Amino acid sequence: MSSPSSSRKLPNILIVGTPGTGKSTTAQYVVQGAPSMRHVEVGALVREKQLHTGWDAEYECHVLDEDRILDELEEGMEAGGVIVDFHGADLFPERWFDLVVVLRTDNSVLYSRLQSRRANYSQKKLTENVEAEIMQVILDEARESYAEEIVLELSSDTLEALEANVQRILQFIAAFKPAA
Repeated sequence: MSSPSSSRKLPNILIVGTPGTGKSTTAQYVVQGAPSMRHVEVGALVREKQLHTGWDAEYECHVLDEDRILDELEEGMEAGGVIVDFHGADLFPERWFDLVVVLRTDNSVLYSRLQSRRANYSQKKLTENVEAEIMQVILDEARESYAEEIVLELSSDTLEALEANVQRILQFIAAFKPAA
């Protein structure tokens, strides 16, 4: 079986975490430090290309058309150099990623971040996201969906942690060597 990176010159990286853990910010800073990489924020892609089947009022989110999302991303993933930012890890084929970063945030920090998004988050949605972080739902999902050695759990509570996380990911990109 060939490794996921067998034909790529640059790695593909998946950054996942509960909303508010800093996925998009982390990805944006990584791309600033590694301009050969490209950032795809799946939520924005879904909205931009209408890759959904409607709105779920109970969960206050789009109902994703997973097949269309995967079709939209497929070609770019084969070439490599893509940082995908999404809340969940189990949507994507394992072969796409060389590194899966799971950002984790302390509950009190996360609650404050989500509260600042109050216009977009009901109390129910805020509580569900904090509970998902407490129960490490995204981390468990990533560990079940990808090889253990490519899943990296990183704390994302402070600006210093953000900077350290960006540097760690940049080091991974710099050290990346395609499999022979």
